[in-house]
Amino acid sequence: MAITTDYHCHTDFSSDSSTPMEEMIKRALSLGMTHLCFTEHMDFDYPVNPKDGLTFSLDTLAYRNTFLTLKEKYKEQLTLLWGVELGIQPHLNQRLEEYTSSHPFDFIIASSHLLYGEDPYYPSFFETRNEDLVYEDYFKEITDNIKAFSSFDVYGHLDYIVRYGPNKDARYSYEKYRDIFDQLLIALIERGKGLEVNTGGLKYGLRQLHPITDILKRYRSLGGEIITIGSDAHQPQNLQHEFSLAQNVLLDCGFRYHTVFQNRTSQFIPL
Repeated sequence: MAITTDYHCHTDFSSDSSTPMEEMIKRALSLGMTHLCFTEHMDFDYPVNPKDGLTFSLDTLAYRNTFLTLKEKYKEQLTLLWGVELGIQPHLNQRLEEYTSSHPFDFIIASSHLLYGEDPYYPSFFETRNEDLVYEDYFKEITDNIKAFSSFDVYGHLDYIVRYGPNKDARYSYEKYRDIFDQLLIALIERGKGLEVNTGGLKYGLRQLHPITDILKRYRSLGGEIITIGSDAHQPQNLQHEFSLAQNVLLDCGFRYHTVFQNRTSQFIPL
């Protein structure tokens, strides 16, 4: 059966999108979607780059008010969910716990956008660094984050960093970092947390989804079941991008359900 949900999208409440929230909703309706979850960026201590001025600081109250207005307007047509994508860093745990406990989110994605206090999105990040060692440090830090921070539902685009590496995912594999990935996946499962399958990396020239298929297979073999599917859309036309591919990959990995969240409570939907 077709996937009719999207649990990762951004609007003009995120500093890297200019799309009004209602435009995303109209696009979702045109696609016949049943659930759309907004997950605006909140990255505390994000280092502002003077070239583009991106801050990733969320006006949570304004976001909430607009969401509630539109949720009421479209309540008979579409289930709208209020989520957030948190930028996780080891020193932010207490601040993030306070933030998440102060707002009634339906769904929370934990994401690692920074390493060494920098965003690999910017080309300068890799200029003087070894790609393989950087990837290793990135995955180790995710493991530390999972063990230290609990107020999230899924970890987003687990291998985000490979979008921007000099060789992207050409030399990257599960086997190369097997021990780290196994620790990471076991930590997720033991804490009742899930993985996001994110199709956004395909737009950056990656060969596979986030995370790559072998990681999904390993997560499933270890007993992992919680999987959300998100396009990471910042523009309406990218909602549900390559979801048919995501569905086929998940089925091939042994999954029979994907997950939706409401009021931080999960529900399994057949693939």
